[in-house]
Amino acid sequence: MIEAWLVLVTVAPLLAALIAVLSRSARAAEYGNLAAAIVCLAAAIWLAVHVDGARTFIAGYVLFDALGAWTLVCTCAVYFLASIYAVGYMRLLKEEAARLPGFYALFALFAATMISGPLMNNIGVYWIAIELTTLVSTFLVGFERGQESIEAAWKYIIVVSAGISLALLGTVLFYWAGSLVIGPTYDMTWDALRRAAPGMSPSLTQMAFLLVLVGYGTKAGLAPMHTWLPDAHSEGPAPVSAMLSGALLNTAMLGVARFLTITDAASPSRLPRVVLVVFGAFSLLVAALFIVRQQGIKRLMAYSSVEHMGILALGFGFGGPLAIAAVLYHMLNHSLNKSLMFFGAGNAMRLYGTKDVDGIRDVWQRLPVSGALWLAGAVAITGAPPFGLFLSELTLMRAGLATSNAWAVIVLLILLVVIFVGFLNHFRKMYLLSRGAEKNEVNDTTQIAVSAWMTLPMWLALAPVFVFGVWWPQELWQFFATVAGDLGGGTR
Repeated sequence: MIEAWLVLVTVAPLLAALIAVLSRSARAAEYGNLAAAIVCLAAAIWLAVHVDGARTFIAGYVLFDALGAWTLVCTCAVYFLASIYAVGYMRLLKEEAARLPGFYALFALFAATMISGPLMNNIGVYWIAIELTTLVSTFLVGFERGQESIEAAWKYIIVVSAGISLALLGTVLFYWAGSLVIGPTYDMTWDALRRAAPGMSPSLTQMAFLLVLVGYGTKAGLAPMHTWLPDAHSEGPAPVSAMLSGALLNTAMLGVARFLTITDAASPSRLPRVVLVVFGAFSLLVAALFIVRQQGIKRLMAYSSVEHMGILALGFGFGGPLAIAAVLYHMLNHSLNKSLMFFGAGNAMRLYGTKDVDGIRDVWQRLPVSGALWLAGAVAITGAPPFGLFLSELTLMRAGLATSNAWAVIVLLILLVVIFVGFLNHFRKMYLLSRGAEKNEVNDTTQIAVSAWMTLPMWLALAPVFVFGVWWPQELWQFFATVAGDLGGGTR
């Protein structure tokens, strides 16, 4: 039964892409993609509910475990929300309607590559899956064909490919370290390397992990390898930005977490975790500095993604059941919340005809419903109560204080306050200042209709973020404990 659901979750977006290509109809493409997203989310939830230990399929190339199942839920949730939003958002590009089937084909293929990543059991094939996400999403980042979007697409593929090349080198070193224990030829599975890790060279595995961390950390948007992220998130269409931030970054962080378990088993040294914590703290610092001074609305959301990837890095670096539970809870809440934020940004950009904070005013009056949802999302994304990110960050701090890296908790707390003030100050300007209050005035000639397609996914994203802020289901605690056990569960 599990095999059938795994086939369904991977094949559905491929079928949607095929429908878009063959039909050449914008309506068939968008509804085919939406149907695939619904199927994927239903399949991912079913798989997460029925996960029972790690299982492999297709000659050991496919791995189904609790961590992979959770990442699938996050990915498919964002794919579902972004597919709803894309229907309304992309229809506004009336002059480019002929290009919409191509967009949805790429959009579905992007989802398929991100879905396949968590299921890859071979470390080399996992690298291929991550590289495929880059190749497909590059065309989505540059879809609008403007000078800035084309530049962002080139920057994205160059920077990320350079990082992924380092991840490939780290993968080769892991294979080499394993060959000295197992033999020159073996299956490069996560489990095979974990079992061989106690006999592997500590120095070699640590070097390999650092290369993998930099490589996949580039893809995940950790500072200082994050330079592609603000441009790509800013220039891609809003549904694509939601997929990049809410789904793609998690898929890359999953690889870091899996490689960390191998490194832990190979050496008692705390160095890999300390380095991961340092990367996380530095990402928070960079995000805080740029959020305070940022003027581009989608770039503001992008630096928020750098912040939250830094929080995930801190959690994986802390280790232990409580930290892992906080990380996984944070992962889902961030995926939902950040999708909402990019949807709100897309609505504002279409209405006001600008990407700048200074060009957006009187949001309360011009976007009464989606504007209220967007503001609630802004409060939530900064980690304020009573939303899910507050609960996950609070849990992460509790976990971090019990480790030897407790200093990072102090850094986290200070920078979260800075980010809260800086982020919401931008929203204060957009909501409370009137037109003409500053030099840039709103362009009243811009008129669009924010359809239900563009508002419904914001409701669907905000509701669980609020529920998860006041109620942490006991079943999730048990699920997270399973993941922590799979990842070693030790605190360093």
